Amino acid sequence: MNIIPQNDYDASEILSTISRFFKQFDIVKKLKQSNCKKAKGISAVEVLKYLFTLVFKGRSMYMDQRLSSSEAGFSDDTAYRLLNDGRINWNHLISSTAADIANQVILPADSDDRVKAFVVDDSVISRNRSKNVELLTKVFDHAHHIFLNGFRMLTIGWTDGESFLPLAASLLSSENPDTRIKEARPFNKRSNAYKRRELSMTKGTDAMITLLKTAKASGIPADYVLFDSWFTSPKTIFAIKNLGYDVIGMVKKSPKMTFEYDGQMMPLTEIYKKNKKRRGRSKYLLSVTVNVVKDGEKIPARVVYVRNRSNRREYLCLISTNTDIDENEIIRIYGKRWKIEVFFKICKSYLNLVSPSECRAISYDAMTAHMSIVFMRYMMLAVEQRKSKDQRTLGELFLYFVDEIADISFAEALSLLTKLFREEMKDYFDLDEAEIDRMIDKFITALRPAMRRQLSAA
Repeated sequence: MNIIPQNDYDASEILSTISRFFKQFDIVKKLKQSNCKKAKGISAVEVLKYLFTLVFKGRSMYMDQRLSSSEAGFSDDTAYRLLNDGRINWNHLISSTAADIANQVILPADSDDRVKAFVVDDSVISRNRSKNVELLTKVFDHAHHIFLNGFRMLTIGWTDGESFLPLAASLLSSENPDTRIKEARPFNKRSNAYKRRELSMTKGTDAMITLLKTAKASGIPADYVLFDSWFTSPKTIFAIKNLGYDVIGMVKKSPKMTFEYDGQMMPLTEIYKKNKKRRGRSKYLLSVTVNVVKDGEKIPARVVYVRNRSNRREYLCLISTNTDIDENEIIRIYGKRWKIEVFFKICKSYLNLVSPSECRAISYDAMTAHMSIVFMRYMMLAVEQRKSKDQRTLGELFLYFVDEIADISFAEALSLLTKLFREEMKDYFDLDEAEIDRMIDKFITALRPAMRRQLSAA
């Protein structure tokens, strides 16, 4: 199916889909609001559209610029200048686009009582073969239990349980200069470039609160903030409650993490020992009400001890600052957090988030720009899935979209060949229609079955 390369028809099909997305959500206006401006030459939105197409073409920018079929109309230097522009506020572009998608596409189809939530998590971005990447640091990959060179991509997203939209993100370096391999370039302290780099060198929990404020400013309604045990602490719980959201998160069973129970401060393991457990096949073993204490202030919360399916002898602890909902509802709402794990998988496996063929940048601004473009590709797929109520995963939808374009290219090429063959045989060899049909049928019979199906479909 790939014996005939992508042609101009394919590029126009991809561009038309992206153009509809850009027009519907007014990306041109959002780029200007994000301080993305060009004084002359090709407009910034055209460059951004071109960068969108690369993943669907299956090409790097280097190869696409050198193939005669490329209609970019500008050199790769133009694209690199946009990616390296430190003035652009990429988080504003992401959050404002996500807000429009939520308000125009998702929320009108949801009921008012459907739970909406912000989801927080991070994922390791490896640049293990690099040494000169700006703000590169040593990070621990918990999936493979090794240290490597790279970043932690801290992401805030929004979900209604069905769709997921990224709202803001930061490629976290390290707050400790001793673990940073390459320092940041100097910038004016009022610039977006400086603020972006400062955020990357703050503690993860502090950066989370900053990004959560960006998410709140987008205006998307949310009831809860969901995260795993890496972000759950009294400090973050109080900070999020002050922003007006309830917290549902997993809690570490650490002796250093204590809560007020029966007038005493004790860890979750001690609270567990003091109470009788539920029998049978209940989803949870125990539920207790505690107080989260910080600087003399208290927040009531419910802790639910959940059975660990992977190890029946172990249990997991969930905490909710909304004590009015029952235990099963807490477990159900926390399950929505899985959407961000799927998001990371799609971005890395299909949308070239970590592909060296698309992003070899050493500039922190260019890496942030690339990450933001990948996020917007994901949002475009999410919109297509939501509009058509498609039951396929976003990964399947992406592959189907690419394969469909390739099929159209093949069918169109064969149709053109047979049409040209028929005209040439008639004009230059004076053959009748019956003889030409026999020759074409013989040619088609020699093709593979899949190719014959594509030609008959055309």
